[in-house]
Amino acid sequence: MTEQPYLSLVIPAYNEQQNIDVLLKRCGDALAAINRPFEVLIIDDGSTDETPALLRAGLSRYPWLRILRMARNGGQSDGYDAGFRAARANLIATIDADLQNEPEEIPRLLQLLDDNCDMVTGWRQRRNDTALRRLQSRFANVIRNWISQEDIHDSACSLKVYKRECLEGMQLFKGMHRFLPTLVKMRGFRVREVPVTHCQRYAGTPKYGFRNRAFRAFIDLLAVRWMKNRYIRYNVTEIVAAPTSKAADGSPTPQWITASRPAADSPGSPTPATTSEPSSVAGVADAGRA
Repeated sequence: MTEQPYLSLVIPAYNEQQNIDVLLKRCGDALAAINRPFEVLIIDDGSTDETPALLRAGLSRYPWLRILRMARNGGQSDGYDAGFRAARANLIATIDADLQNEPEEIPRLLQLLDDNCDMVTGWRQRRNDTALRRLQSRFANVIRNWISQEDIHDSACSLKVYKRECLEGMQLFKGMHRFLPTLVKMRGFRVREVPVTHCQRYAGTPKYGFRNRAFRAFIDLLAVRWMKNRYIRYNVTEIVAAPTSKAADGSPTPQWITASRPAADSPGSPTPATTSEPSSVAGVADAGRA
């Protein structure tokens, strides 16, 4: 594949042999609607079933398919990180491999990206889950927003689209995929949340449940709260001297202009043009670089 893709779709997958064939076909059909070149990256997260073989077979049928094979099962954050780094397009989308997110919704979400929106995140407003799972998710979202001081209804929804700059330079950690809208907003980008369809798992069994993620997710939440509170944000203006001019009597008259520049190593911050008018620019730096 040599053509530069317009969109990269990143999908982590772990033991999804019952879903792979349908997943690939639906992704291909859905993304053909954008009438632009695209690629689909399946990150095989150390699957032990027939998922690797089915993906290899798909390479001969789908020229847009790329496969990344993780050396061992590491979880969704690992898969997303590998996919984001390998993606070639300027627009990046994500969904789950179990088809609870509909790939057919991606073209609609892409249209919402504009000068005032850098990321669109899905909101599973009407969840197609058991009553117990819906209750657990509602409780988890309330606690998440309370502690992280956030207003996103459903940050863990995997159906998302991003401008590439939202993710470039971002260092993910274990479990941080659940908080990507918050992490993107922390870097100064604009996030929009829209309702999306939520379906029953197409086939297979869920890999995550309340018991095997509640405690770890709570610890991760505390880490996000700490990062938000400790994140570096400031405005800075550099004052530089302009060439001197001469007064009517021939004496030099000093002049000053202000040059606005982003903070060093500010991820995602566009470099504004130098101007002769006083101005400033918000500086944002990763907490880990402080």
